[in-house]
Amino acid sequence: MSNEAKSELLNEVSQFLYREARLQDTHEYDQWEALWTDDGIYWVPANGDDIDPETQMSIIYDNRSRIALRIRQFHTGKRHTQAPPSRLGRVLSNVELIAVEGDELRVTANAMVFESNLRADTVWCTRNEYLLRREEGGLRMARKKVVLVNNDKALFTLSFLI
Repeated sequence: MSNEAKSELLNEVSQFLYREARLQDTHEYDQWEALWTDDGIYWVPANGDDIDPETQMSIIYDNRSRIALRIRQFHTGKRHTQAPPSRLGRVLSNVELIAVEGDELRVTANAMVFESNLRADTVWCTRNEYLLRREEGGLRMARKKVVLVNNDKALFTLSFLI
């Protein structure tokens, strides 16, 4: 891949990740859900970076149908920790294209998420890993792993989609 093609691909990936962050920060969860492939996995490990989510506890370990259920629960208005919804602002950095294999891209990025709600203001720091897949002419998420930098400690209620 030429340097120009690689630069264009990195720009496309970065724009996709920025859009995903904006949709999360503005609680536009239906549009956020549309970014996922049908076999998507959304994972937020607990107590370490590389645990086995099939045998150990995770903060979130959702397949595609569980992602949809989580969003339907947000729409009920009965998520009391999100009434009113947290105000969120996230900054993405260090977007790096790790590998390109056919229609799949492995990507990493760091994020800082500022959450303001009735309880307090909180800053969440994350290291994110993505498996993006080109489908229907655009990029979609097949896997997103969000490693909270402090996931080895007791955490405040994480009631929004990190």
